[in-house]
Amino acid sequence: MANLKRGADSLLAGWGGTGATRAEVVHPLSDIDVAEIVRQKPERGVIARGLGRAYGDAALNSGGIVLDATALSGVRNLDEDSGVVTVAAGTSLEDLMRWLLPAGWFVPVTPGTRSVTVGGAIASDIHGKNHHADGTFGNHVLSMTLIDGTGTTRHLSPTETPREFWATTGGMGLTGIITEATFRLIPVETSSMRVDTERASNLDDLMARMSDRDDEYRYSVAWIDCLATGKSMGRGILDRGEHALLSDLPANKRGNPLAFSSHAVVTAPPIFPSGLVNRWTVRAFNELWFRKTRSGHEGAIQSIGQFFHPLDLVTDWNRLYGSRGFVQYQFCVPFGAERAVQTAVERLSLSGAPSFLAVLKRFGPANPGPLSFPQPGWTLALDIPVGDPGLSGLLDGLDDLVLDNGGGVYLAKDGRVRRGHLEGMYPRLNEWRETVALMNPDGVIQSDLARRLGL
Repeated sequence: MANLKRGADSLLAGWGGTGATRAEVVHPLSDIDVAEIVRQKPERGVIARGLGRAYGDAALNSGGIVLDATALSGVRNLDEDSGVVTVAAGTSLEDLMRWLLPAGWFVPVTPGTRSVTVGGAIASDIHGKNHHADGTFGNHVLSMTLIDGTGTTRHLSPTETPREFWATTGGMGLTGIITEATFRLIPVETSSMRVDTERASNLDDLMARMSDRDDEYRYSVAWIDCLATGKSMGRGILDRGEHALLSDLPANKRGNPLAFSSHAVVTAPPIFPSGLVNRWTVRAFNELWFRKTRSGHEGAIQSIGQFFHPLDLVTDWNRLYGSRGFVQYQFCVPFGAERAVQTAVERLSLSGAPSFLAVLKRFGPANPGPLSFPQPGWTLALDIPVGDPGLSGLLDGLDDLVLDNGGGVYLAKDGRVRRGHLEGMYPRLNEWRETVALMNPDGVIQSDLARRLGL
């Protein structure tokens, strides 16, 4: 521990800015440091934290230790023939893109931000616009190294240790501290995307378009106007794309086709008034956003940032919600439960809840992870500012709707779901708990999310 940088207690929150708690933040510089911290068995336990993009309390540990994993970063091996890379778990997807795109490789899955560590990507089993085609991040992991709750180093793989591997994939960091991972990459000719855009007049139209042709594309995502009412309820914009080939690029971009820039355009001010994101400002934005998009446009060339990470163009964009913060609510229901999605959008529209960002996607097959969120079906993600007195009741009602239709909520974005709903949303929860009891027998790996939900 002599070389370990220890910090004073810090007030930490999830990306949504709600439910902040204090913890001692520790900055390990090696796997040995991580193991030593765990072996000390801190009274309130320890949880790993990457770049803080979990929206709720998954990377918080009130009164305990939060292990900042970002110093454990870097590529340890790259097989350029097979496209298999081994990296330290604190490596961000943004760094991987900067390092690997020039060599013609792209990460297998990216969420709506590139400010995510590989360890966080595995612990949350992140999904992206290509789940219907490629599954989650965990589907591409060949092996990982983990310090379990006893301080023991474990090497996990889906073939040799499937029970422990899949309990860790989507396990919200509660089986141990991931320190290294090996996974497959996607070969690309360029750092651009070829995108087809359609405008849908309402939710039925949007879902029909996605059902009919999503399988023709690797990536698909739809933005929904959740404040539209009447015949326009659920209207949206559907973007579907592929990695652009060299032949797709205009002549002026073919000289350096793998160039990649990750710079933000602006930074949100540190102090932003709460209430600025409200039903009137969001309604105005939604109208402008919907009208600016042509009814149909094929073959547009966009950058990776434009297509995958538009919010990353604004550093600290979460500040736009003010000091009260916001709730991100994401649920999934199976195919055949389309009416549940429609009911959710109807409730949001009628309530006037100002969701600035409402995103609809289709999921493909689930993987073996007991706590992995995606299942074949529909997923809707919402950002809603805190402050409306009716918000809690609205979301509790959506929980009931989702549960009644065989769905669940995404724990990486949750900070409020009731404990009693969890087993219904994750039917293999007890199977997962049995594995965690073997890997973390004394409960040393701990988080605020785990305490709240009884994980």
